[in-house]
Amino acid sequence: MATAKKTDKPGILYRLFKTYVRFVHDRIYYSRTYRLQTEHIPADGTPLLIVSNHQNCLNDPLGILLAFRDRKPYFITRADVFDYHPLIRKFLYAIGLLPAFRIDYEGEAALKKNEATFRVSERALAKGHTVVMFPESGHQDKHWLGTFSLGYAKLAFEAAELDGFRTEIFILPACNHYSDYFHIQEQMLVKFGTPISIRPYYELYRTRPRTAQREVNALVRRQIEDLMLDVRDLEHYPAIDFLRNTWGRKYALRHGYDADKLPDRLLSDRALVAALQRAQATDAEAVRKVYDDARTLQDGIRKMKISDGLFDRPPSRVAVLARTGLCLLLLPAWLCSLWPNALNFVIPALILRRMTDKMFYGTFLLTVSTLFTIPLLYALTFALTWIYVSLWAAAVYLAALPFLALFAWYYRTFLVRTLQAWRFRTHMKTETGQTLQTLRADMHQRLNRLLENKS
Repeated sequence: MATAKKTDKPGILYRLFKTYVRFVHDRIYYSRTYRLQTEHIPADGTPLLIVSNHQNCLNDPLGILLAFRDRKPYFITRADVFDYHPLIRKFLYAIGLLPAFRIDYEGEAALKKNEATFRVSERALAKGHTVVMFPESGHQDKHWLGTFSLGYAKLAFEAAELDGFRTEIFILPACNHYSDYFHIQEQMLVKFGTPISIRPYYELYRTRPRTAQREVNALVRRQIEDLMLDVRDLEHYPAIDFLRNTWGRKYALRHGYDADKLPDRLLSDRALVAALQRAQATDAEAVRKVYDDARTLQDGIRKMKISDGLFDRPPSRVAVLARTGLCLLLLPAWLCSLWPNALNFVIPALILRRMTDKMFYGTFLLTVSTLFTIPLLYALTFALTWIYVSLWAAAVYLAALPFLALFAWYYRTFLVRTLQAWRFRTHMKTETGQTLQTLRADMHQRLNRLLENKS
């Protein structure tokens, strides 16, 4: 590997701000974060272009950013996120994001603006900095890999061309993966592949640049496909997604995976999707029937407002009464915990009502809370407590606020599940509930037979 170049370290203010963002991201927003195979990341100062799938708007670049301790990567991301508010635009530039304009969204005339972004990125890359790109040119709302634009490969070769191809440029494939896109206290992971040197393609690029870009792109895309969950059967995606989130837990445990850890679930889900594809190739009608039944079951569960897991662990009357009693006992504490934490969810939700792209929800919830509502509301709470009680009480209250936020969320989750348990006991006494239960048991038996010796 080429010798790493010396790069400037980020300033103290950037590092302090990054520490704060990491705390909110890793401790409050997500219950657990995984950064896998970071040993594959070349040393700081190595000209490095990280290429990743794109599923969760700004959460994707933040996940990659926080995989680094000291370096400050440059991110090239969709230009429209810079237009929501001037403060958001300043924040995006401050953390190293640069706008990429797309013909399908900003129009052909806007493409000329990309030249400035690419020139900055190429010079940074040639000097040994890290640049991150998402070649799908837009985030996906499902676990699948979209079409790649070759702009990232063009940027890498043009960066090498700046000094006559003397600099060795590396491309590092990566993937982001989430247990859930829309709720806090879920799990997320960033996983890195193996660096790909584009030096062996320099000569080919001199004579046939597009061919060199396509060959490099094939290598990069293949690695990302191998890292992520790529469900290519989009026709049946809702049924497959429902099965992996319900029956998939049983599949994971049966095959030796820890169903509660996202890296294991990623491997298990990949194996499950591959097994379903093989089963469909040999018995398409049987698999289609399973998908149809999965959609019927999902619709029934949604209408009853219950969770699938209750079928495996039906709650007893005593258990439901005990949960209800605990909810009542903790209700005063929950009400106290809502200030100011509830506003951290309400304010982003009010902003998002005007948006049609649901994939911005996580970004706005995380970004607005991190940049605005948490600092302002926590500071206000600290000041009021100091004025009306004491400085020590204000300091203790401030330190407790993040934990109260988590308590508020987990109480809400516990309350929702308690209500689901009540509804489950009510619905399972009806003919519709019994029919749904029978359908589910029969579907699981057929899944076991279909995937036996095929997983």
